[in-house]
Amino acid sequence: MTEHQQETGVPTRSGFVALIGAPNAGKSTLVNQLVGSKVSIVTHKVQTTRALVRGIVIHGPTQMVLVDTPGIFKPKRRLDRAMVTTAWGGAKDADLILVLIDAELGINEEAEAILDSLHEKKRKVILVLNKVDRIEPPKLLELAQAANDKVKFDKTFMISALKGYGCKDLVQYLADNLPEGPWYYPEDQISDMPMRMLAAEITREKLYLRLHNELPYSSTIETESWEEKPDGSVRISQVIYVERDSQKKIVLGHKGEAIKSIGQAARKELMEILEQKVHLFLFVKVRNNWGNDPERYREMGLEFPH
Repeated sequence: MTEHQQETGVPTRSGFVALIGAPNAGKSTLVNQLVGSKVSIVTHKVQTTRALVRGIVIHGPTQMVLVDTPGIFKPKRRLDRAMVTTAWGGAKDADLILVLIDAELGINEEAEAILDSLHEKKRKVILVLNKVDRIEPPKLLELAQAANDKVKFDKTFMISALKGYGCKDLVQYLADNLPEGPWYYPEDQISDMPMRMLAAEITREKLYLRLHNELPYSSTIETESWEEKPDGSVRISQVIYVERDSQKKIVLGHKGEAIKSIGQAARKELMEILEQKVHLFLFVKVRNNWGNDPERYREMGLEFPH
């Protein structure tokens, strides 16, 4: 019995909610909006969420574990295949599935492929039209109708994940529709991602925000050491792995200014999240063909596709 149940006599509820959608549909933004804190990285570069990131939301007696899956798209490379497999795996194990569609893009090829593959799902599937503040209402109703003609959704929500519009109703619905049962995580926890991994994700976000046009998608970051200091600060050492020397030059920038600005932005956000002083040290190493190295996939929490 949780403290909440002892205090109120109301039975607790808990469950997993998977968010699926095409890359850049706004899944990570929605997770961060509902959790009220940064647990998933958000960049303009598509396919930035690689592994399943779980954010934890408490609403009344309900604990919701939001699973932000990688975007679903046509895989071309081994890394792509691993991400798509992970995304569908996350949906398969969830109590509820939220399908996010970017209202501006409508039912494009990627959204259509996702809708087509939902027919065999055995659980409640909810349609979430995101970025609705950018669309005229009549067009929005047409889009909702078209999506519901393709899949029998249990419910449709129209939201702006970025602005929070419509999100309260969505949370209330999720809270009411998850099964009764004990909470999975302590009350004050917002994610089950280890801090070392979250720190690497934050640096990766800053890397993409700074270099998204110049840097190929295939770079990865690992937190090599994490040392709590006697003065209450933390010393974090991370390695940015790229595949070629030319990419290393891009990450370092002219006279090291790119990596310096990436480090400053990551350190600032880590200090806010950890609520302690952070000393962040970034190194860039070339690791040829890491996209085919099973060990790197394990580091990212992905299955290595053979």
